[in-house]
Amino acid sequence: MLEVLFVMLAAMMGPVENDVAAVAAPAALTEHRFDMSVVSTELTAEPQTPTGKFTTAQEVKPILSATKGSWVAVREYEGQDLLYVTHLWAWRCGLVAVAVSVNEGPLTDWPLPACHTQYAAPNAVLEEDGLPYMSRPLGSVARIKVQIVYDDLTMDIAEFDRGAVLIP
Repeated sequence: MLEVLFVMLAAMMGPVENDVAAVAAPAALTEHRFDMSVVSTELTAEPQTPTGKFTTAQEVKPILSATKGSWVAVREYEGQDLLYVTHLWAWRCGLVAVAVSVNEGPLTDWPLPACHTQYAAPNAVLEEDGLPYMSRPLGSVARIKVQIVYDDLTMDIAEFDRGAVLIP
């Protein structure tokens, strides 16, 4: 079901040129328009019956709200800035979409891997999911904005300065 929602959301968004070099999962980042009128008419909120496996907005929203400061991280590595969304990937089963903006640029869709409901840990990041980061030129990531859409179609947004999310 979540894959169908991603396809529908992707169909609503057109491609846009940007200077983001995708290293892993974001094979083709596109400008993102989280227009709630479109989201609410084109998508249907998923049932919020708790599963105990953290696969619904009802289950992951309290966690993501409490850990908002960990949504992204920046790491300087081998002459590049690596922008990570690992934390969001770890709770993605309760999300429909994630969009990221770097340095006041447009919000750009960041594709999420499928939820692995066939396993005991559906939010696990498997090798075939790709890597939860993108590469940018060293020192170029100064500010990050992140917007998420939960599978109940509510949204949240956070903004970070580089120094607040820089990791060794």
